[in-house]
Amino acid sequence: MNHRSFMYYDTFETPLGPMTVLANETGVCRIDFGTYEDRLASFQSWMRKHMLKGELVYDPEQTYVSQTKNELLDYFDGKRSEFSIPLNCYGTEFQRKTWRTLLHDIPFGETRTYKDIATAMRSPKAIRAVGGAINKNPFSIVVPCHRVIGSNGKLVGYAGGLDKKQQLLDFESKSLTAAPFS
Repeated sequence: MNHRSFMYYDTFETPLGPMTVLANETGVCRIDFGTYEDRLASFQSWMRKHMLKGELVYDPEQTYVSQTKNELLDYFDGKRSEFSIPLNCYGTEFQRKTWRTLLHDIPFGETRTYKDIATAMRSPKAIRAVGGAINKNPFSIVVPCHRVIGSNGKLVGYAGGLDKKQQLLDFESKSLTAAPFS
């Protein structure tokens, strides 16, 4: 699909550093660690790959940009464990299926292995493919790839860095009534 439109963005501060949200008129397209300036080349590459023609426009008040920022800040304040923002998933059918599985099969505060995810998808031998799909997850925190660990219980791979993955897991293991993210 060759679709020309606007892609709106904002960068905001979180306890784990800056995050940037990209959204269009129908929902959120990406949530990444880092500033817009840091991520611009990867955003442009991603847009070309998915044939998304359009202009990147700074607009922190755009509906889905603003909603995403508010929901993530509520998450970090310990007020939210699930997200309601509409996601525009650009990826292969297998990637989208993997991301849906992460959303629905890993409750807040719990972890699963890559093998668990592959099994939940009824593709128990597709562990490497699941790992590849998780590696391409465009929705940091909201699609909880930080909750996926190695079969040996060790932390493996996270686009935001293993330190952020550990901090997110530690935060989520606390009760929602505990102090906000620290």
